[in-house]
Amino acid sequence: MPDVRETIETIYQQVITRNPGETEFHQAVNEVLESLSVVLVKYPEYADQRIIERICEPERQIIFRVPWTDDKGDIHINRGFRVEFNSALGPYKGGLRFHPSVYLGIIKFLGFEQIFKNALTGLPIGGGKGGSDFDPKGRSDGEIMRFCQSFMTELYRHIGQYTDVPAGDIGVGGREIGYMFGQYKRITNRYESGVLTGKGMCYGGSQVRTEATGYGTVFFVDEMLKAHKDGFEGKRVLVSGSGNVAIYATEKVHELGGKVIACSDSNGVIIDEKGINLELVQQLKEVERRRIKDYTKYETDARYIEKGNIWDVPCDIALPCATQNEINTKDAKTLVKNGCIAIGEGANMPTSPGGIKVFQDAKILYGPGKAANAGGVATSALEMQQNASRDSWTFEYTEERLQQIMKNIHRDCFETAEEFGEPGNYVMGANVAGFIRVADSMMALGVV
Repeated sequence: MPDVRETIETIYQQVITRNPGETEFHQAVNEVLESLSVVLVKYPEYADQRIIERICEPERQIIFRVPWTDDKGDIHINRGFRVEFNSALGPYKGGLRFHPSVYLGIIKFLGFEQIFKNALTGLPIGGGKGGSDFDPKGRSDGEIMRFCQSFMTELYRHIGQYTDVPAGDIGVGGREIGYMFGQYKRITNRYESGVLTGKGMCYGGSQVRTEATGYGTVFFVDEMLKAHKDGFEGKRVLVSGSGNVAIYATEKVHELGGKVIACSDSNGVIIDEKGINLELVQQLKEVERRRIKDYTKYETDARYIEKGNIWDVPCDIALPCATQNEINTKDAKTLVKNGCIAIGEGANMPTSPGGIKVFQDAKILYGPGKAANAGGVATSALEMQQNASRDSWTFEYTEERLQQIMKNIHRDCFETAEEFGEPGNYVMGANVAGFIRVADSMMALGVV
C-alpha cells in the first residue's frame, strides 16, 4: 500500500507541475486520486498501463478568441474554451459555462469531474467541458445572440453528434443554446439535432432537461435517506442559489414532503420559515431576471440578509446548488452543529476539501456532485437518444428514466464503497465506480 500511495502522490505532483496555477483542477484531481489506492492494489494493471496519468491529461484543449459587438457598436474580445477530456466511453459530453470567472483551470476541473459523472450514468458518453469569460448579466438579447454566434463560429469545427456534444451550464440556458444551434446549422448546412443538448422543445429538445439536475440531486439524496430508513417528509432544507438547479431541486423537495426554508443569490439570502414560494422565485429569476431580495416585497414574512451566509441557517438537509467551494470548513462545522443529517451537491465541487472531511468525520450522509448532480447530463444523453431515433418522449416517461438512473448511480456508489472497505463513503464509491468504468474502456482501446 505505501508504494501505491507514493505512486499516486507522484502522479499528483506531476499534474501540479504540468498545470501551474490551475487550483480548481488540482483540487478536483486530488479529490479523485485520494480514493484510488485501493483500486491500484486490486487492479495493478491500471498502474502498468498508466491509466491515471492518461486520464489526468485531456485528449484535446481548445482556446480561441471570441470577438463581438455590443448594441452601441463597440467591439469586445472574450476568450472561448473547449476541453475534450476523455472519449473512452463515447463522444465528449459536458456543458458550456459563460461567466467572468471562467479560465482554463475552471474548465479543466469541470471536464475532469465530467469524466466520472458521465461514467456513473451508465450511458455511452465521454467527458468534456467548455465556456467563456463572457458575462451575460445585463446584456441585451441582441448582444447575447451576437456573442453566441461568434462563439459558435469557432466552436463548430470541433463538435458533432459523434464527436463532442456541448450543453448548457451557468450562464447558458435555452436562449443561448438556441442562438448557438442556429449558427451551427447556418454554417454547416446540417440540421444535426444531436450536436447540442438543452435545446428548446420546438426544435429537438427533451422533456425534463430543464428540471433534470435539480430533480436528480433530490432523487439521489432521497435514495441516501431511504438506505437509512428515512426520507424528506417534514425535513427543513436549505438550497443555495436561485437559478435553474436550485429552483427545480426546491420543486422536487416540496413534492417529496420536505420544506425549503432558504435560498440565495450572490447578493444575499432569503429565509422564509413557512416554505419558499417557488412560483415567486421563478417569476423573479426566470421571467423578470431580478435579484432574490425582491422576494420580500411580495412575501412580507420572509427575511432577506444582505451578504448573508445560507449555511448559518439551521436545517436537516443542505443542497448546495450555486458554485464551486461555496461550503468551507467553517460552514460545514456550522451545518453539523445545527443538526444537518445529509448533504447533496447540486453544483460541481461546492464543498472544499476541509468541508468534506468535516462531513465525513461526522458520519453524516454526503452525496458528492459527480454522483448527486449527474441527472443533468444523464437527461442530456436521453435527449441524444431521442434525437438519434427522431423520437420524442413524454415528461412522465423521461422523469421515470431519470429517477431510475439516479437510483442506479446511488446503488453503484453504495455497493462500491462497501466492496472496497469503506461503507457509507459516497465520495470513495463514486470516484472508484466511475474510474473503473472509464479505466476498463481505456484498457480495451489500447494506448490511444
